[in-house]
Amino acid sequence: MRKVIFLGIIFLAFLLESRISVFGAPPNLTAALTYYFGLKNGEIKGMLFGSFIGLIGDSLSGSILGPNLLGKGLVGFFSAFMSGSFFRWTPLLGMIGIFSLTALDGIIVFLSKTIFENMPTSVPNAIFIVLMSAIMNSFLGIFMRPKNE
Repeated sequence: MRKVIFLGIIFLAFLLESRISVFGAPPNLTAALTYYFGLKNGEIKGMLFGSFIGLIGDSLSGSILGPNLLGKGLVGFFSAFMSGSFFRWTPLLGMIGIFSLTALDGIIVFLSKTIFENMPTSVPNAIFIVLMSAIMNSFLGIFMRPKNE
């Protein structure tokens, strides 16, 4: 039952990403889901989940396979380090973590599409979209906690 609910949340995240935008920039809710999953389940499961989400995103985009797979996989992998004993968990750390990893995902996707396909948008517009997505996701970081907290 829990897996069915999580699959529904994944579907809803993809649906909302395609329907919602703030100043022309869509939120990156799939990166937020991957961040959450990596916080709760560790590096390997986070990376596998992020790669799965990225593969779905690449399949739905109709362009090359790989940019979202790589970006979301890295988000899932690096988010697990936020829950380790190296950092003391605070809501501010959650905001900074999800902001930086969402920005990393956006940069990887943009650069991959620019290098291996064609430039999807101009560089200033890409920077704006990446920063807006990261800012929107950063507010979700307040509510996400690692499993050991």
